[in-house]
Amino acid sequence: MTEDILALIKGNVIQGRVTQDDEGFDEGVVGQPGVSELTEKALARGIGLRDIINKGLTEGMDIVGQKFEAKEYYIPDMLASAEAVGAAMEILEPHLAKSGIKSKGKIIVATVEGDLHDIGKNIVSILLRGAGYMVKDLGNDVSPQTIVAAVIEEKPQFVGLSALLTSTMIHMRDTIQALTASGLRDKVKIIIGGAAVSEKFAQSIGADGYGADGFQAVRVTESLSSSKENKGGDHG
Repeated sequence: MTEDILALIKGNVIQGRVTQDDEGFDEGVVGQPGVSELTEKALARGIGLRDIINKGLTEGMDIVGQKFEAKEYYIPDMLASAEAVGAAMEILEPHLAKSGIKSKGKIIVATVEGDLHDIGKNIVSILLRGAGYMVKDLGNDVSPQTIVAAVIEEKPQFVGLSALLTSTMIHMRDTIQALTASGLRDKVKIIIGGAAVSEKFAQSIGADGYGADGFQAVRVTESLSSSKENKGGDHG
């Protein structure tokens, strides 16, 4: 029975159905439980939080990522699935806090100063939460000083910076310089992403990683996490 509910959660993530009122890609699913109802049902049945996240939400999003990379899914489809995962994570968060399941790390995300685009950043935030990270989203048009203050207060292991515009990507460099000037640069791994930037640009400004899309951003964070653990480095 456990496997049935987890398979339904996974299937509804792929369909991008948050609640029973949502349509999916298949005909006739309206009225059947969506990810929110199924997550509540899984909790009521005592299914483990880790199983709900890994076997339901993450496995579902992995398939969405494959479909997106194969051009079977477009951004609105991916957004619908990411929204379903986000809704489930909101339901699970209070239980995660009580259970003592340790998060994989904390990441601050922000769209840099002068840039008001946040769809990409929002997708990355949801995917990182689904992958087991604590995410503090500072929003868009965020100044380097605000990011420095958040790093001091939150003590994250990672900072994720997004920029859609060529005119605003320079503020990624400004932010890294501000973190360096504050003596914080070696305490965090910095990952950048967004339409304006590239792997080459990430290297040129001294970022630690680059994610071309939300799924790659999660993979880069995972690989930086394991390299930190191997070195035994952590702070806070």
